[in-house]
Amino acid sequence: MSGQTVPADISGHMLDLNEEEDLEVFSKNTSMADGSPMPNSPSSMVNQYRLEDEEEQQDGGTKDIFITVDNPESHITAIETFIMYRVATKTTRCEFNSSEFQVRRRYQDFLWLRSRLEESYPTLIVHPLPEKFVMKGMVERFNNDFIETRRRALQRFLDRISEHPILSCSEHFQVFLTAEELASHRKQGPGFLSRMGDTMRAMANSVRGLKSRPDEFAQIQDYLEDFSNKICSVDKVTQRIIKEEREYVDELRLYSPAYSQWAESEQELSEPLKGVSSCVERCGKETEEQIHHLSDVLVPALHEYVLCAETLKAVMRRRDNIQAEFETKNEALVSRKTDQEVLQDEVDDLADRLEEANNALRGDWSRWKSAMRTDLRSAFITAAEKNVEYYEKCLAVWESFLLTQKGASTEQRNGGNIS
Repeated sequence: MSGQTVPADISGHMLDLNEEEDLEVFSKNTSMADGSPMPNSPSSMVNQYRLEDEEEQQDGGTKDIFITVDNPESHITAIETFIMYRVATKTTRCEFNSSEFQVRRRYQDFLWLRSRLEESYPTLIVHPLPEKFVMKGMVERFNNDFIETRRRALQRFLDRISEHPILSCSEHFQVFLTAEELASHRKQGPGFLSRMGDTMRAMANSVRGLKSRPDEFAQIQDYLEDFSNKICSVDKVTQRIIKEEREYVDELRLYSPAYSQWAESEQELSEPLKGVSSCVERCGKETEEQIHHLSDVLVPALHEYVLCAETLKAVMRRRDNIQAEFETKNEALVSRKTDQEVLQDEVDDLADRLEEANNALRGDWSRWKSAMRTDLRSAFITAAEKNVEYYEKCLAVWESFLLTQKGASTEQRNGGNIS
């Protein structure tokens, strides 16, 4: 049974969504069930404006490495079930011995890569991975929605590394993209005692604290705390809204049949009751589509930056630990009269490490802020466009109902006048 491959469709259910398709907000199909066109609201924003995409397109000609994460496969062994993704790479870099590679990687392999990059570059911002377990409010583990959401997150993780001027040149990154098996490489790296020593030093430095953090990094820390609080709040409220909209859809599913049943016993009101039932059903379907869009686009974007905020806090702690260790050694150098040469070498080494850490974080911070603002702006604009589309469709449904009822009323009046 070990290594047995089964289809990724464990749940037997998959939403027919494609996040790469352009949203046809301004040419939506607004036909009624009978094929007649659905009217738009005269005051419609969609009728008056067309949102322009102001973002500059990435110049693909400047990239020298392209990575695709796709083709997820579920594997079942005697002790676990896991998903493996195909990671396909095309590159023109001379350090690679071929221009194309294909390997299979599971989530733990991505964790290995990220931990190695953080060990090698402690004050560079390594993009976060999706959480191992499903966050609250999302679908259950290993169904197709979850697998696709994770695949996109893993794709973004590798894209961010490939676009980074330093991380993309890491030996660990090259091994991840090219090695058939990672087992032998996992055994390399710092041992348990070494990692324990690093952890103890970090704890000691955090207890001692800093004498004075440089102003620019103090401002970064303040910004991070504020950003983290706000993005966490928006993320939680968005998920709560989705939960409430799902409950609303459940109510609409009960609401529509009630009108249909009423129409059966009320002959003179039969047509308007059936019309209301149809409108409620149509609006329910549009609400479901809106929920799917929020879950598929906005929530992942928000939660990704919740994780980014935690990543940046960890990077700041590692920078602070280097400064705290430098300050401690420097104090020891001043107070001691023996072993000054050894201490001086350690202080000089720590001074270099601190300067290198500051420069690395300084450059990555600017890069991260630019990417964050681009990503969130895109997510918010897309959500706004989808909201406009959603409300326009619901409005058109009810306007169509009103037109049919006005037409029926006119016919009744004309019939009464003739009689």
